[in-house]
Amino acid sequence: MKTKQATTMSTENSAKTKQAIKETVRAGYAAIAIQQPSACCCSGRSNQADPDRLAQAVGYDAASLALLPEGANMGLSCGNPLAIAALQEGQTVLDLGSGGGFDAFQAGVKVKAKGQVIGVDMTPEMLAKARNNIAPYRERTGLDNVQFRLGEIEYLPLPDNSVDVAISNCVINLSPDKPQVWREIFRVLKPGGKIAVSDLALLKPLPDPIREMAAALVGCVAGAILVDEIQSLLEKTGFLHIQLTPNPEYVRQMQDWNDPLYKEIAQSLPQGEALADYVISLSIAAQK
Repeated sequence: MKTKQATTMSTENSAKTKQAIKETVRAGYAAIAIQQPSACCCSGRSNQADPDRLAQAVGYDAASLALLPEGANMGLSCGNPLAIAALQEGQTVLDLGSGGGFDAFQAGVKVKAKGQVIGVDMTPEMLAKARNNIAPYRERTGLDNVQFRLGEIEYLPLPDNSVDVAISNCVINLSPDKPQVWREIFRVLKPGGKIAVSDLALLKPLPDPIREMAAALVGCVAGAILVDEIQSLLEKTGFLHIQLTPNPEYVRQMQDWNDPLYKEIAQSLPQGEALADYVISLSIAAQK
């Protein structure tokens, strides 16, 4: 009886912890959406002042960025999932954690009028920002193929087997239930569908004080897991042709630019350790 009670309490505590993490992330990204100066984000705080600089540093081209509605690029990227997505005309694309529509709008241009892009975000403030960007996107591109839905990436508001490509940029590591996220992505992908994800990952476990920092959590660092764990999760979910490509330069760039968030985390590391010894940007490609 005691064992059963202890198990029930453990499950309840775990659920409360996961919900608390979600609320911390939601609050952090709501602050980013309404441009509060104290907000943190995946790429830290300083790059919100020069988001194009970060975007070009991780591989986005100036021509694509020029087509974006004002405010869609908030400097939240840690990579370029579109570079590995190889999107084609007519495809249906899902953008997990779509924010202001940065990747979603660029994907819309690539899939053209016959395709569609569905962005999903759990933060109402971000959703409002993205939806406000739809009209300028239509004016600049002549396309009406991007929509945004309120939802959590653990429980996607899409039917089974409905998506050709799922993309995400520095969002999945924020989830407190990553196995569920990957199961949901697998569920909504069509047979043969693929993922193209940029995320932060760990080369070795972070010290406990850093994992407990709310700033690091909202900055995508504290929620990151080991590269080997990501490989294992994808395999267990059923993904095939898995390719994990590390980019340690991203973290070094953030430190070179004196990014406040990454500087704060680096100062909390044991003496002699560098953040790039722990954290990398990771490109994740796989197929259902």
